[in-house]
Amino acid sequence: MAKRILNMTPAELTNLTKQDFLSAVAGSEGRVLASETIGITMPILTDVTNAEFAASMGADLILLNMFDVKEPRIEALPAVDKTEVVREVKRLTGRMVGINLEPVDEQAISEHSETLWAMSAGRYATAENAVLAQKMGVDMIVLTGNPGNGVSNEAIVASLKSISAAVGDNIALAAGKMHASGVIGEGGQNIITREDILQFSKAGADVILMPAPGTVPGITTEYIRELVAYAHSLGKLTITAIGTSQEGADTDTIRRIALECKMTGTDIHHIGDSGCVGMALPENIMAYSVAIRGIRHTYHRMAQSLAR
Repeated sequence: MAKRILNMTPAELTNLTKQDFLSAVAGSEGRVLASETIGITMPILTDVTNAEFAASMGADLILLNMFDVKEPRIEALPAVDKTEVVREVKRLTGRMVGINLEPVDEQAISEHSETLWAMSAGRYATAENAVLAQKMGVDMIVLTGNPGNGVSNEAIVASLKSISAAVGDNIALAAGKMHASGVIGEGGQNIITREDILQFSKAGADVILMPAPGTVPGITTEYIRELVAYAHSLGKLTITAIGTSQEGADTDTIRRIALECKMTGTDIHHIGDSGCVGMALPENIMAYSVAIRGIRHTYHRMAQSLAR
């Protein structure tokens, strides 16, 4: 059995097999923090990537949003061959790295016209893109949707099946939504149900993603607690996510969300990328980490040298 994430060095975190990744997360008993970042926007610290900044505040897992596996771009990252971008992020952060891929349809994309956020070929949740992600060194692929992109649970299941068949033995797969993603009828408690979890599980998901309590109307701690317990009964891990810009709220709000997520029994805690544009407020990443595991583990993650 692998060490807990809590006890892993940067060298260990950046060289995990799928089974070691899943085992180490499970062994950490709800004390793993994922911080989502965007690489295509100007970094908060200009010449330091948001991934490095998030890692320095205590994140264990960096989740790259809007990451195009065919034309990868992360502002402030040293120039490397595009096949080495993810490994370079790992080298600079000493953290596990995941990416989002989105199961959206052409109509949804055509209706989403903002140039900066528009879908590009390497962001689709396809088997081809998943294979590229695996070759780049990605630890986890999250099938989810950005606001307005029209990602439905049905589309997630379809993409999961093809991606699981292509890379499921070698890379952890997560599935679910943080919000309705622009799909009418999939808001509130309909964002995720027991039936969705069952279908995600059958399609190959290792980790079930669901909104953090208090982040989406109608999503309560008790509702998510029941869904987490159901996912665990199927042998799956869970990740509760803040995807509603509350990563830019005050630290007291973040601490409350963190403890509510802890009470659900979730395995991975996620904080989103829009506190500022590109990542959560740095103080909120640290506040979340302290809330779920205290200053000892938080400072240890922040202070440990990348040379270890």
